[in-house]
Amino acid sequence: MNDALPSSDQGAAGPLIPVLAVVGVGLIGGSFAAALRQAGQVGRVLGVGRNAQSLARAVELGLIDEAVAAEDAAARADLVLLATPVGGLKDVLSLMLPRLAEGTVLTDAGSTKAEVVEAARAALGDRIGQFVPGHPIAGAERTGPEAADAGLYRKRAVILTPLPENSAGSLDLVRRAWQACGADVFDMDADAHDRVLASVSHLPHLLSAVYMEQVATAADAHTRLDLAGSGFRDFTRIAAGSPEMWRDIFLSNRDAMLAELAGVRGVLDRAERAIADGDGEALLTLLDTAARARRNWRKE
Repeated sequence: MNDALPSSDQGAAGPLIPVLAVVGVGLIGGSFAAALRQAGQVGRVLGVGRNAQSLARAVELGLIDEAVAAEDAAARADLVLLATPVGGLKDVLSLMLPRLAEGTVLTDAGSTKAEVVEAARAALGDRIGQFVPGHPIAGAERTGPEAADAGLYRKRAVILTPLPENSAGSLDLVRRAWQACGADVFDMDADAHDRVLASVSHLPHLLSAVYMEQVATAADAHTRLDLAGSGFRDFTRIAAGSPEMWRDIFLSNRDAMLAELAGVRGVLDRAERAIADGDGEALLTLLDTAARARRNWRKE
């Protein structure tokens, strides 16, 4: 775990979250627990997951205090973070519903929001107000409890897509929890979130993975990989992410992904035509537009 976040003392009233439950104690969930623990804003931490060895390791690392079933977490926790692949969210919430305490607030860390909200409504019914959809814009290619980093969310954006049924208190708890992790929290419409993130988050992962697959399955893959340098390393780094997680994200956000893929295909077609025609001016214009945009991105 990383010690980038300074510790802070609990207030006289105790921590912000007396009992936290994390479903999926890997990079995202484990980092959330680690950051809140380091900030002094959590009491007991419960871990939920499919892999008993990973949960045992999370206990050893101090990320969680004990491993419990999803139903127990729903009954005992003040706040539950669902850090699981988006495709499994409905099943987890359905398990939790029978024992979900009235005061328990649920939130998620899924990279898509419209389909997540739909799944949550189907699972929770009239208890949907207890679910606050969220998405931390942070991550890495590492997985498992060992990847947890208390500083992962520091100065990173976290997007909430509030529901009409959410109470002010539930929203406030989730917002303050992420702020305690060092994040900047913003509200956004779920559909707008999915359109934007398809372009700047989801598509880069797909392009990196598609390119990596093309290289790795070539007849001379060994030679190519032996000669690859820093450009290859930087472009393919995110292809090492969780295949299960990214499969679910791409399928969950399929409409926006297809629209973005069509846009990229159009630019690739222009580049291919310029190369085929020997049209240096057209190719230079395309490259210059890209270079200027990248240099000016977040330019101070």
